[in-house]
Amino acid sequence: MTVTIRRADRRDIVAVAELIEEIERFYGSTEIQPFDERRSQVEEALFGSPPLASALLVEDATGNLVGLAAYSFLWPAAGSSHSLFLKELYVRDTLRRQGVGARLMDELRALAAARPGCSRVEWMTDRGNPNARAFYKSLGFTEFDGKIVYRVDTSTG
Repeated sequence: MTVTIRRADRRDIVAVAELIEEIERFYGSTEIQPFDERRSQVEEALFGSPPLASALLVEDATGNLVGLAAYSFLWPAAGSSHSLFLKELYVRDTLRRQGVGARLMDELRALAAARPGCSRVEWMTDRGNPNARAFYKSLGFTEFDGKIVYRVDTSTG
């Protein structure tokens, strides 16, 4: 299948909000936020002032959104450089194992390499997600055991 990978723009807000619901269901969420709230959050995250994140979108031949890579630049990384942090990589199940995820990873690496001062690309995956771990391994990436991730829910204080 032919796909196009491009940066998100404002005309994509509704489609990205719809895809976010699909991603939430993929990860097993049963409590999906109302669409209007999700749409507003997508708009603020990608196009607010300043934007919180950026996204590469995968569009199929009919113009439907079938995947995304959401990322942000973080500072500091090594020394005073910064890194591209991949927060979400998602390809609709009908297109998996067709090279779309690998193309997204290549695009992210190219974005990072083209940005002055960006020293690396970083991301995480769940230990209990063997498919994602196998995917990254198939691309030649090795797991990094040097960090422990902490998380706190801000809504519970």
